Amino acid sequence: MKKLEIEFTINNQKRRLSVKPNDLLINIIRNDLFLTGSKYGCGIGECGACTVLLNGEPVLSCLALAATVDGKEITTIEGLAKGNELHPMQIAFLKNAAVQCGFCTPSMILTATALLKENPNPTEDEIRDYMRGNICRCTGYIQIVKAIEECASGRKTS
Repeated sequence: MKKLEIEFTINNQKRRLSVKPNDLLINIIRNDLFLTGSKYGCGIGECGACTVLLNGEPVLSCLALAATVDGKEITTIEGLAKGNELHPMQIAFLKNAAVQCGFCTPSMILTATALLKENPNPTEDEIRDYMRGNICRCTGYIQIVKAIEECASGRKTS
């Protein structure tokens, strides 16, 4: 199978890779770039564990072909912090005990970050609706919603 050359930016770093037309984004992120924060969960787009931000929008990387990211910008959980300074959403998740086993945490944080970029002051119902594609196996939804609410504009407590 002939490989394709793609160029993209991941976590503010330009990258060039040769990929097969059927390579999945999750596989190049984890296996080629060694960024293991994005998890391979169900493989059929049901759990959300593989979520990354593609041009700022949440995308299920287990369903996205790597070839489709040519010329685009990807953010994984590894790229959310600025150096040693955690992103406010990461801080809110820690502060509110929204981190249990940690399997869903990267996708939850990335999806929540995209939500607040789109809607800086969502209601609880809007948060729950936006986050519905991310499954927490530990049922930490109350803490997750609380963390997102704390990060929302006008509700920061710290």
